[in-house]
Amino acid sequence: MSAFDVNENVSPINFKEVLQPSPFQSRIDEYGIVQEWMSWNGYKTARVFDTLASEYFAIRSTCGVMDLTPMEKYRISGPDALTYLNRLVTRDITLLKPNRVTYVIWCNDEGKVLDDGTVFHLQNGDYRLCSQHHQLDWLLLSSLGFDVTIEKETHDVAALAVQGPTSCAALMEAGLVDIDRLKPFDIGYMTLNGMELMISRTGFTGDLGYEVWTHPDRALDLWDLIFSVKEQGLFDIRPTGLGALDMVRIEAGFIMPGDDFNTAETAVRADRVRSPYELGLGWLVDLEKPYFTGKQALIAENTEPAKQRLVRLVVEGNKPPMDAFLYDQKGGSRIGTIKSCVWSPILKTNVALADIEFQKGSAPIEIWAEIYYQKELEWRATWARCNISKKPFWAHPRSSITPPQKF
Repeated sequence: MSAFDVNENVSPINFKEVLQPSPFQSRIDEYGIVQEWMSWNGYKTARVFDTLASEYFAIRSTCGVMDLTPMEKYRISGPDALTYLNRLVTRDITLLKPNRVTYVIWCNDEGKVLDDGTVFHLQNGDYRLCSQHHQLDWLLLSSLGFDVTIEKETHDVAALAVQGPTSCAALMEAGLVDIDRLKPFDIGYMTLNGMELMISRTGFTGDLGYEVWTHPDRALDLWDLIFSVKEQGLFDIRPTGLGALDMVRIEAGFIMPGDDFNTAETAVRADRVRSPYELGLGWLVDLEKPYFTGKQALIAENTEPAKQRLVRLVVEGNKPPMDAFLYDQKGGSRIGTIKSCVWSPILKTNVALADIEFQKGSAPIEIWAEIYYQKELEWRATWARCNISKKPFWAHPRSSITPPQKF
C-alpha cells in the first residue's frame, strides 16, 4: 500500500456549526475535563484537557496523543508534481525519496516567508504538503503551466500525533509492529484490524514521536486502539492540547507562523515580514538549485548580513517575559521584542523566541528584557538579562535513535 483513498465517502462540512468537529470529537469531549476549547483552522480543539502540567510531562516523560486533523493538508500529484514543488519551496527536494518527509518553507517573489510545512513523498508523482495556514490559493496560483492536480484534503484525513519517550513502545503494544525500524522522517504503511494506516516518524515536539494517519471513518477505531494500551495499565497515555504543544515546541526551538513572525500574506506593513535568513532558516535555502519563487530576492539579500533575526533567548529570573521589549542595556535603545516564551519545567528557566536587530551581522553585546508583571493586582516592572542560545533549548538523543530505546 502506498497511499489510501481520501476522496470518497467524506461527510460534508456543516457550515452551520460554529466550529468543525473532529472525527475524534466524541473521544476528545470525554477527556475534556476543563472544557477549555479554542479554534484551530475552524476545528474545535482542546487547549487543555486536564492540567497543562500533566500534559506537558506526558510528552516529555511518557506518551501524549494530540489530534492533528485540523492541520492544513494538500495532495499534490501528476507528472509535474516534483518540478512544481521544487519551484515552490526554497529547499531542493529532488532527492526526497518515496516514503520520506522533509521540512520546507516557501516565499513570495520578494523572498519573504509565506509559511512553513512538511512535504510527504507518498509515491512517485504523489505528495502531501502540510502547513499551518490555508495555502490553497497560493498553491493553485503557483501551479500555472504545470501538469499537476492539487486537492485540499484537510477534512479527508484523520491524524494523531503520538509523542514522548514511550510512544514507540506504546504503539507497538497496540499492534503497530515494526515501527521501531522507522528512522526520523520515514513513512511506513500497514493494515491493522481493517484500518489502513500511514505512520510517519515526525512531530512538533523535538522528542521521540510518530504521526498516525487514517480515513476519518476509522478515526475512533484508531483512538480506541491506542488508548486500549492505557486501559490495560501498560503505559500512561494522555491526550494533550495546544497549550502543552506550545510549551514543548518552544523548548525545541520550533517557530510558529503567526506567533513568531508575520507571514507575507497576512502582514500589512512591509517592514513586518521576514525572509528565511531573518528567521534563522537560511539552511533551508538552496541558491544553487533551479529557479524557485523568491530566488532572485534571496540572492540579493544573501550578499548582506541580516538586519533582523529571530533568535532563541534564555531569560534570567522567574518573571514571565511575555511580549517584553528588548534593549541593548538597561534603559538603553530598544532592539527587539519577545514573540513566544515559556517557563520550561524541565530546564527550570524562561526560554523565548525573539526578533532583534543585528548590527553588521552581529548580535548586540548585551540584551535586556523589560518585563511587566502583575502581582496581587498591582503591575510591576523588572529587568532581566538575556542570552542567545545557538542550539535548541532542549534536545534528547532518543528523538533520533533507531531503533528507539524501550522505556
